[in-house]
Amino acid sequence: MCRFLIFKGRDPILLAHLLTRPEHSIINQSYDSRLRIDNRRPINGDGFGVGYYTPEADPELGDGPCVFCATTPAWNNLNLARLAEKTKSSMVFAHVRASTAGVLSETNCHPFTFHSLMFMHNGQIANFHRMKRKLASHMKDEYFLYVQGGTDSEWAFALFLDSLDKLGVDPSKPAGVNGFGHEMIRNAILLTIQYIKDWSKQCSEGDTDNEEPSLLNFAVTDGHSVIVTRYITSRTEEAASLHFSTGSKFIEYEPGQYKMERRDRRQDVILVASEPLTFERSDWVTVPTNSILTINNQTVLLHPIMDEFYQTDPSVPRSSNFAASRGLVSPIVEPQASTNVNLPPLEREGRRRLSITV
Repeated sequence: MCRFLIFKGRDPILLAHLLTRPEHSIINQSYDSRLRIDNRRPINGDGFGVGYYTPEADPELGDGPCVFCATTPAWNNLNLARLAEKTKSSMVFAHVRASTAGVLSETNCHPFTFHSLMFMHNGQIANFHRMKRKLASHMKDEYFLYVQGGTDSEWAFALFLDSLDKLGVDPSKPAGVNGFGHEMIRNAILLTIQYIKDWSKQCSEGDTDNEEPSLLNFAVTDGHSVIVTRYITSRTEEAASLHFSTGSKFIEYEPGQYKMERRDRRQDVILVASEPLTFERSDWVTVPTNSILTINNQTVLLHPIMDEFYQTDPSVPRSSNFAASRGLVSPIVEPQASTNVNLPPLEREGRRRLSITV
């Protein structure tokens, strides 16, 4: 499936340091993803998108993000490389797509935007084709008419907008100096997940034992706060992979080789990614399955999503079979002593699958 990347920094960063220059940048992940074993869609070549907010407020530009997307593979788009070398931002969303729903078109490329809000999704909604009527009839006309493409992800964003509206926030209005508030956005994304869970169960046609779970790694921002979920509607399966890294500076110490520098405890740079950008194991922390990550004022907060799929005992292992079959994780890679050690941090999940020697 897809891969996404989020950057939030105290200072703007050149997009090339995220998109093109790192040896394991998100563009390189689009054709060389180390954390996928999906034989159906072995590459993320069904389009890409990058969205960013301008470093300084400009009334003429408005408070919404700038988004550039295309249906060509990210590694083969010269305009993306050119823009990345000349564009800076302190808030960046990037996404490479391997389609599971919807045709190949720019309207189906992430990130999706609505005024000041921006949204991405990695995963799939179970029974989406059956619940689509419920989705459409539930939301206001404004958000129903917003949908232009055919992906489950864009419909999920429309549902999020409607949920935010039902909580008393008009997403079409300017976010303001401090945004809509991280608590409000978090509540809206949790309500969105609850609706999807309920409707998927109703549409399962009674065959709940053999029903595929929904994989709901959502990311949303109003330009100030960022909310990211790592979630699956299962008590026994792992969700799609998700990691974060914080530090004082994201530096290139050799051509193509990056690491997170930590001079103190400040979180001047925060990265969230489906797959790590660096080969430094100590740079990255794995987000636990069925958790929600909040970035507010350059501070990372992690909360468990405590519902029927929550495991009270964190030592209980989850299987990665389903997520791996969708190309969202891989087995543990255990290099031998004579093997090249420049590998991304794959041993972070504590999986119980048979390892692969390389």
